[in-house]
Amino acid sequence: MNILVFGKTGQLAQELQRQAPPATQVTALGRDAADLSDPETCAAVVAACDADIIINAAAYTAVDRAEEEEALACVVNGKAPAAMAAAAAARGIPFLHVSSDYVFDGSGSRPWRPDDPVAPLGAYGRSKLLGEEGVRAAGGAHAILRTSWVFSAHGNNFVKTMLRLGAERDALSIVADQIGGPTPAADIARTLLIMAEAFFAGTGSNGTYHYGGSPSISWAGFAREIFQQAGLSVAVTDIPSSAYPTPAARPLNSRLDGATLRTDYGIDPPDWRAGLHIVLKELGQVT
Repeated sequence: MNILVFGKTGQLAQELQRQAPPATQVTALGRDAADLSDPETCAAVVAACDADIIINAAAYTAVDRAEEEEALACVVNGKAPAAMAAAAAARGIPFLHVSSDYVFDGSGSRPWRPDDPVAPLGAYGRSKLLGEEGVRAAGGAHAILRTSWVFSAHGNNFVKTMLRLGAERDALSIVADQIGGPTPAADIARTLLIMAEAFFAGTGSNGTYHYGGSPSISWAGFAREIFQQAGLSVAVTDIPSSAYPTPAARPLNSRLDGATLRTDYGIDPPDWRAGLHIVLKELGQVT
């Protein structure tokens, strides 16, 4: 199986390259080969490729900056995936696309189901929703995987930020009223590879799916677990989101219901605590 991945150096793209089995060839495209700010070029790459499956693991992820750069975010997260998906549909190539819990407004407390009404709070969420709509409208074989709170040993993420701050300070105030499921990028990559195998075998199911880490926890609780596992003595004080204002509003409820992913693909939510230990080990924080 040959997989073409849009993205090369991001958390998920790196893990797709690392997690792929020996019999699977992964070609990962960086911005030099496929700039998502140029949707037509991305579509042309798809039109000329010899891939069996295409995975879009690239995105505009600067949530706060998107409030000032919504047009660019909508091109990268919206128009580019739509163009890729249309080109893939024209060639009969299944297209897998990664989206976000930010398409929801974060209300309530039960986990969001894939068919729940969407209502993004900010520009980033709107741009991700635009991408989802474009992928579906392309009409080809596809699966959209919404995920949340991604972390790994690569790039910038909450785990690495907490490790840096925890090495500098003995006390931190962390938001405690936002609840979600931290999700290891390695587990997301393995999920996408399982889905890709299914489409390659002709058994893949079209649709929108949710994949978030278990159990659900607040950012403050996540931070405590990071410090505990890393052996850092840092006192964490719970604060509300209102005490840590940001340009973009964050969903208070980012829980994702993965029941349909389990039914259609046999994939269960990952235990993020186990994934955290693996990441900390890779970063040299634990043995």
